[in-house]
Amino acid sequence: MTTPGEDRTRLRLLPPLLLVAGVVLDLATPRDVSAAACFSAAPIVAAPLLSLRGTVLVGLAACAADLAVLAYFGLLRDRGAYSDWVSVATMAALAVFLNRVLHRRETRLRSVRSIAAAVQRAVLPQPPPQIGPLRIAAHYEAAQTDAQLGGDLYAVQDTPYGVRCLIGDVRGKGMGAVETVTVVLGTFRDGAQREPTLTGLAEWIEQTLLREAAQREGLDQVEDFTTALLVEIPRPGDRVRLVNRGHPAPLLLLEGTVRPLEPSRPALPLGLAPLSADASPVDTVAFPQGASLLLYTDGVTEARDRSGTFYDPADRLAGQRPHGPDDLLATVVADVRRHTRGQITDDMALLALTHHTNTNTNSRAGRV
Repeated sequence: MTTPGEDRTRLRLLPPLLLVAGVVLDLATPRDVSAAACFSAAPIVAAPLLSLRGTVLVGLAACAADLAVLAYFGLLRDRGAYSDWVSVATMAALAVFLNRVLHRRETRLRSVRSIAAAVQRAVLPQPPPQIGPLRIAAHYEAAQTDAQLGGDLYAVQDTPYGVRCLIGDVRGKGMGAVETVTVVLGTFRDGAQREPTLTGLAEWIEQTLLREAAQREGLDQVEDFTTALLVEIPRPGDRVRLVNRGHPAPLLLLEGTVRPLEPSRPALPLGLAPLSADASPVDTVAFPQGASLLLYTDGVTEARDRSGTFYDPADRLAGQRPHGPDDLLATVVADVRRHTRGQITDDMALLALTHHTNTNTNSRAGRV
């Protein structure tokens, strides 16, 4: 499968190929058959693919080629043939105009992309690569072309209670979802430093979401919820506490084995507390040295191949021994793209933590 860059390089060969085809067609056919359409098409095709200089050169080449063919057949004084040359010249001038319009549009798009990337870095900054014995990596990929931020979220926080992580998926799309993402992340960062328990932290975020929903209208007032997974790794990092609020179960990887960490009791997503009186269960599992924990949103598990088969990260990672969190995320992302043949239909957020085997690593506090 070719990359977008390779496809664009091949398309840039089309204008000169049209010029060559026009000359060959004119020379291989009777003099009353004109290939002016090829000469006219070449600069128009060049406009979105080449620079201003390239478009001008293709336009001049098209005019020169058509003029040379007319001279070869002795048709320079033929008014009908001359009108073909005028048409080619007009298309060449139009191509230059289109090139400038498209260039200005592309400049504005690059500016928008750079702003969107800055917003993403502000809302979803990369976590520190290491906190104490934990090595950390994160990846976010939006399904919408050129989008930088959607409804998926993650955060890592070094707190007095250990390293705390959050990964979640906000209901809905667009700016409403982005607004909820900022609310959830801001509340998590504040509450993670203050609240001594994971259940209390989940309640902290829950109450904030309920207050925000009360200020909205329509369905957003009753259907504004976020699936979330809260993780706490207290020092020295040999165990993991989990609170799962309707989110895909994380995976624990160790020596080629993959274990889904399903919650002991299902719980509703954040924002739906009025529908259930049950407290969020806290599950604790061992996190030995060399183990990795993979957190992800449903953009991973709902990725489908052409036959409609969902992607199963537990099955696909079985037997693999990734070298740290960065390698783990690179493996999963590349495998999802192969599975879907690059047709990603939902945002994906992934967070990986590895219990580093070097116990002499100096602790590093990183607040994200």
